[in-house]
Amino acid sequence: MLEIADNGRTWILSGPASSYALHLTEGDELLHLHWGPRIGLADAEALAVRPLPDYWPFESPLDGREEYPVEGGPRFVRPALSVRTDERRGTEWTFEAYERAEDDELRLRFRDGGLAITLHYRMRHDVVERWVSLDNQGPAVELLRADSATWTLPDRDGGWRLSQLHGRWAAESRLVRAPLTYGEKVIGSRRGHTGHQHLPWVALDTDATEERGEVYGCALGWSGSWRIAVAELPDTRVQITGGAGYDDSGLLRLEAGESFTTPVFAGLWSEGGFGGASRAWHAYQRAYVIPDADRDRPVLFNSWEATEFDISEEQQGVLARRAAAIGVELFVVDDGWFGKRTSDRAGLGDWTPNPDRFPQGLKPLADSVHDLGMQFGIWVEPEMVNPDSDLYRAHPDWVQYQPGRKRTELRNQLVLNLAREDVQEYLWQQLHTLLSSAPIDYVKWDFNRCFTDAGWPGDPYPQRLWVDHVTALYRLLDRLRQAHPNVAFESCSGGGGRIDLGVMSRTDQVWTSDNTDPLDRLAIQHGFSQIHPARVMAAWVTDSPNTQLNGRVSSLRFRFVSAMAGVLGVGGDLAEWTDEELAEAGEWVALYKEIRPLVQRGDLYRLRPPEGGLSAVQYVLGDEAVVLAWLQAQHYGEPVPALRLRGLDPTASYECRETGEVHRGAVLLHHGLRTGLRGDLDATVLRLRRI
Repeated sequence: MLEIADNGRTWILSGPASSYALHLTEGDELLHLHWGPRIGLADAEALAVRPLPDYWPFESPLDGREEYPVEGGPRFVRPALSVRTDERRGTEWTFEAYERAEDDELRLRFRDGGLAITLHYRMRHDVVERWVSLDNQGPAVELLRADSATWTLPDRDGGWRLSQLHGRWAAESRLVRAPLTYGEKVIGSRRGHTGHQHLPWVALDTDATEERGEVYGCALGWSGSWRIAVAELPDTRVQITGGAGYDDSGLLRLEAGESFTTPVFAGLWSEGGFGGASRAWHAYQRAYVIPDADRDRPVLFNSWEATEFDISEEQQGVLARRAAAIGVELFVVDDGWFGKRTSDRAGLGDWTPNPDRFPQGLKPLADSVHDLGMQFGIWVEPEMVNPDSDLYRAHPDWVQYQPGRKRTELRNQLVLNLAREDVQEYLWQQLHTLLSSAPIDYVKWDFNRCFTDAGWPGDPYPQRLWVDHVTALYRLLDRLRQAHPNVAFESCSGGGGRIDLGVMSRTDQVWTSDNTDPLDRLAIQHGFSQIHPARVMAAWVTDSPNTQLNGRVSSLRFRFVSAMAGVLGVGGDLAEWTDEELAEAGEWVALYKEIRPLVQRGDLYRLRPPEGGLSAVQYVLGDEAVVLAWLQAQHYGEPVPALRLRGLDPTASYECRETGEVHRGAVLLHHGLRTGLRGDLDATVLRLRRI
């Protein structure tokens, strides 16, 4: 809901539990008023008449209070907008008008000469979406920095604590919390994609727990290089600024008639602790971000860890029959089906089936997979090219490169300059033809190296490729989805290297990590759940011992229960599994299908974090709940503690389907449920139904 004061200079957006208010002074200074518990328009107007702080030497009264600080004038905080022309640098804007658009979107229009600047606000549930559009009708303007938003936190006693998700390849999304200190904390990516090192999300609190307390969170929807800066100013006020691009070296050059719209930077306030904030983020994404979020994702099998590059139509058929027998619903052929792709040294860019491996193309295999009752999917990596490929030999100028410099090859591949229109059209034709050639239901879209030689010889503003690559990727995905509406897409980047609200609005799920070790995955999934829902979190059951990373031995039970916390997949070599293992796997797949609606659409409660002993998550949907619990190790023979459940009706009774026992809701909430776990690497699934 959007409310506007009679004088047209105070605005307040409200959701079910929170409000966001801002005010324009008579001097055209746009000030932040409130972000937190729901208030009324009269409250916002009362805040609007409060004066700015008195003068203090060497400080600006605007700093820490402006809604969107620009470069120039009496401002010393990090500017959200930094522009320059041939004549000058900075912005001196004047307010023009406000507009109430569709869905109660608030638009605030400013102008600096020929540059029109519009700030956009929209409340969805209790998430505030903010972005900026820039339209140039004057001389050329260079955008050095154009952040999506600056968020201002209220004054609070005590220090703020910052939560973030950090990592690297095979160790993504690990949660860390630390006190915020004076100065700036900057996270981001200068790699051309979202990156394994940080997810574009931060949360701040003063004394929150998993179950209670104020939490402020911000998440950026951008799949290229990005930056979020969290600053504690000298007067202890805190601001969060974020947007596309890592530094201030230049995003784009806007000629007359050209425009740029920033990605969305979304913000959320919750008084329900970290758990309440996560559930609010999840509900927002299921309602407004994830395509077809009300449609549960199928159980898949992926051939990569079973076969790697050594694949054939006959061999894939053997795996498909075994996958169908255990209840798999989607069979995915990974890398190695196209071009001369017998290793990672050749073939990228040539998206036609290898004639030796698939003599009649993909259609015969896809048809046989469909005959087995499964959907059919393939792996692609369209933004990359091997030097040993027909595409590169025909168009060596289509890659990113710096003339006169050594060329970097990572994983024996180069990055296509997707900002070029001819490259975009080539990929569209290749992928459209591929998806039209066989009944393909699913595409795993990978991105296996970072930008290194991001040059574009001959272009007058070559650094624009950092932004234009991402916008071109979005257009290509949008175009493919429109032409092939029944094809689902997964975002992958060597695991979790491209996970953000931007790519998630165009894909149906994401590959969380290349690390499929079930114990490591518990910490990765714990961090991932801080912001993103289980509905998009792909997780696989692979072979034991874990051959990819650590050689850890774990039971099929532990591996399945770990992966059942998200979108279940199987990635082991089913041709080598025993009849007993296949039978047990079939039972776990059948159980997952029963609990899938709760996992993928229910409210998530993190009961205990994965910190070495007992950990557990719980999903609640309607009258049903399911608990997934894991015991890493039991020490000294001590009993495993009971799990205090959440989200239940204390006045109701619940039957545990595994034991037949009936429990009072109040007892489960306050005294807990025994899991029966013991020893090392044990796991269980417990289903509860209200009676």
